[in-house]
Amino acid sequence: MPTEDNNPNGLSPAFYAAPSYIHKRRSREWWLLAHPPYSLCHLSFVVIGACLKGPVNATRLGATFTAFLLAVGIGAHALDELHDRPLGTNIPAWQLASAATIGLGGACALGIYGALFVNSALAYFIVVGVIVAIGYNLELFRGSLHNNLVFALGWGGFPVLTSYFAQHATIDLTAILGGSFASFIALAQRHLSTPARSLRRSTLAVDGTVTTFDGRKQALTRQALLAPLERALSYLCWASVFIALALAYARFTTRL
Repeated sequence: MPTEDNNPNGLSPAFYAAPSYIHKRRSREWWLLAHPPYSLCHLSFVVIGACLKGPVNATRLGATFTAFLLAVGIGAHALDELHDRPLGTNIPAWQLASAATIGLGGACALGIYGALFVNSALAYFIVVGVIVAIGYNLELFRGSLHNNLVFALGWGGFPVLTSYFAQHATIDLTAILGGSFASFIALAQRHLSTPARSLRRSTLAVDGTVTTFDGRKQALTRQALLAPLERALSYLCWASVFIALALAYARFTTRL
């Protein structure tokens, strides 16, 4: 896949690629690999899940947040790039494999600690998380896990349910409704990001004209198509962050 430097259409592979304050090429690639806006969005679901009901144990929340940061922010994204280089980075395969191993291994270690000292049923969440992370990103089982439903549940509902269970040792209607909210946010993200990725990474040119009822004509350009998609993606990610912050503030500044 083309990178920012050799992409025929001259675009970077994502709207958050290569921020100006990062100068080294390899650093830019690792920044891109982390998918910062999307990682923030999905980590927000961890906070939301923990804070749907009080009281909230800050240590458990911190451990759950760190586990998902390792598993999703590092491990899953490294596996995705290792599989078929969708970002077109030049990061060596061994470094991607190491990052995936450290990320998923660290997340599993935290999960096992929780299963041993908090609630043994957390072991089921570890198994599901590993299967989804590896199966989705490496497109195992003939790609049967690489679809909208698995992404919505795995990157949306699952963090909410896991974090809720880590706090309250149960899955009730509150958790299910919260998980449904996160699943729909993740699904919306996927439906926006899929055409945006296509326009940036695999579309050579866009040609056409939009004609309004009053006869005005406007050239149809790649940027005209990308702008609303990527603005919506950015707003969606920030919306998730702020609702997570609001819930955390409410839980940690009251006794309820």
